[in-house]
Amino acid sequence: MGMVTFVDETTTGDRTASWGLEIAEERLTVRELIRRRVFQEVAEFNARTPGVFQGLVQPTDTERTLNGYALRTPRRIDPEAQSELALRAFAGNGFLVLVGDRQVTDPDQEIELTLGTEVTFLKLVPLVGG
Repeated sequence: MGMVTFVDETTTGDRTASWGLEIAEERLTVRELIRRRVFQEVAEFNARTPGVFQGLVQPTDTERTLNGYALRTPRRIDPEAQSELALRAFAGNGFLVLVGDRQVTDPDQEIELTLGTEVTFLKLVPLVGG
């Protein structure tokens, strides 16, 4: 079992604190890696049920805030729906995935998860005015 470190960055240079997830497999598709990351952050949110969700992508019926996404009404987030949103965002270039210093573009590509693997999710910020 190994620890994969996740880091979120934006094109403006903002970088969040890294966090780890234990993964038993040595190889995993990018799709499954995104899915497990989203399931973990949703599980942590649902266990605490705070008013702000801090995750990879914005859940439906929320407003973007400085520290995440504020739920309009308190509720549990569906991990399957959130995972689908994340995979659609990845396919639509809402964020890039870097494993080490290498960009991965195919969700079905298998990546090797060696000891100390760092996965960066680079969130792309839309340009103002188009």
